[in-house]
Amino acid sequence: MKKHFLLFSILFAAAALFAEKTSWKGDDYQMYVYFNQNTQPGDAIFVRLIFETKDKKILKAAEKNGQIQSTGKMQLFSAGEKSEKDISHAVFYPIKNQSTKKMLRQELLAGVPLSSYQAVGDYNLLISYAPFGKEEFEFSLPIKITEKEFVKETIPLDAKNTAIKTNDSDERWRQIQKLNAILETKNMNSVYNLSRFLPPTTATRRTSFFADRRIYAYSNGKSSTSLHYGIDYGIPTGSEVRACGDGKVVMAEFRISTGWSTVIEHLPGLYSLYYHQSELKCGLGDIVKKGDLIGLSGATGLATGPHLHWEMRLNMEAVSPDFFVNDFTFEEESKQGY
Repeated sequence: MKKHFLLFSILFAAAALFAEKTSWKGDDYQMYVYFNQNTQPGDAIFVRLIFETKDKKILKAAEKNGQIQSTGKMQLFSAGEKSEKDISHAVFYPIKNQSTKKMLRQELLAGVPLSSYQAVGDYNLLISYAPFGKEEFEFSLPIKITEKEFVKETIPLDAKNTAIKTNDSDERWRQIQKLNAILETKNMNSVYNLSRFLPPTTATRRTSFFADRRIYAYSNGKSSTSLHYGIDYGIPTGSEVRACGDGKVVMAEFRISTGWSTVIEHLPGLYSLYYHQSELKCGLGDIVKKGDLIGLSGATGLATGPHLHWEMRLNMEAVSPDFFVNDFTFEEESKQGY
């Protein structure tokens, strides 16, 4: 039987506008919780759990049997509802462990993406966790999704871009399937980056925005609708493209639709993507640091002009890149302590 308790009564805003935090004291452990309570469609919800214990029995068991790892999962539901099917869910993964003879401290992180079509309103985030291998507990956090407007645009395509957009070849489908296989991979040990991201270019002019509702007008008179998954920066061919955060290069190749493309893994299920480059400056398997040069911008693939497409994917879902320039893992906030 899971033990359930509410944290609403001790919830308070942190100094940073992005973060909320709360805490809970168990019989033999202390838990701290950081999360972003207010969010918008197309953003994400991240939660950081910190467990501390000075209990001699737990410390002795950890010393005897090796590290006893805390675990957890989270599920998003509409406020007042808990059905068999949640809106989104994720499993927590360990990001930090600190063990001494007098204290054991473990930190976990998880994030769930929100569709850009997610309805505004109040939600409950159900957290289930087992501290230091103990029985499972659960509690709820209040989440509010507020309204956000998205751009609607029509993009005329010439014959070349029409051919790319309507390409139904086996090769293009192979490329799509390869990318999807990468983006759906969640390596729970892939913890490369806990700090806020930086934009991949110093340019500020955006020619398209995240989750633009698009109509592509083909040169043959037909059209199709599409959703823009990233941010487009209007920069000249040859401009520097830099890694938005620490990570591992898991794709660096030419693709029919996106041209010279780079994909970087930052956290389990979290990837950044860089499209339409003229040249790559990194290779498959490279470990890169935030700000490292990874390529040069261009107009390869389906492009109406020179630009850089920057995209973020969390658990397969496209999420606004702007969300990640915040302290989304609460690394800075957690260092300030309670």
